[in-house]
Amino acid sequence: MRIISGKHKGRHLMAPKKLPVRPTKDMAKESLFNILNNSYYFPDLKVLDLFAGTGNISYEFSSRGVDDVLAIDAHSGCIEFIDKTIELLDMNIRTLKSDVFSFLQRNTEKFDIIFADPFYDMELADFEKLPELIFDNDLLLEDGILIIEHSNRTSLAEFPHFKNSRKYGGSVFSFFEK
Repeated sequence: MRIISGKHKGRHLMAPKKLPVRPTKDMAKESLFNILNNSYYFPDLKVLDLFAGTGNISYEFSSRGVDDVLAIDAHSGCIEFIDKTIELLDMNIRTLKSDVFSFLQRNTEKFDIIFADPFYDMELADFEKLPELIFDNDLLLEDGILIIEHSNRTSLAEFPHFKNSRKYGGSVFSFFEK
């Protein structure tokens, strides 16, 4: 995986092969950040990265100047890798080893951007729980956005708060707003 822009532009990172991850492809990530760059001033953002995996999305936000990133993953190996990378690159990313759904039920912190990249084969009912918990618990700040990455074989268009989606190869980013 590669950091596309910002302070660490062009930096390549190699995650251990034993991690149960599928990092967002560079082309899709670059397209997503081009969209976000047109709507947000990154240094002012507060970001939550759910199902953080390798931390790929968190590193990109941090490299672009976001000083408040929280990365959540249930896998201890993923959190350990993110923590080592944070230290190596001197980034302002907090990590928490937690089940995402449990975290969303108890969390009271609000964010400008919540990015979720669950396993593509997650049950549709679990995909639906993500926006449900986020909007029911009012976890987005004013003008905040939820982005869920998923397979192009899954559609989230019927979920409440759905705004639109963008397809990049086999990946789709679905956007949700208040």
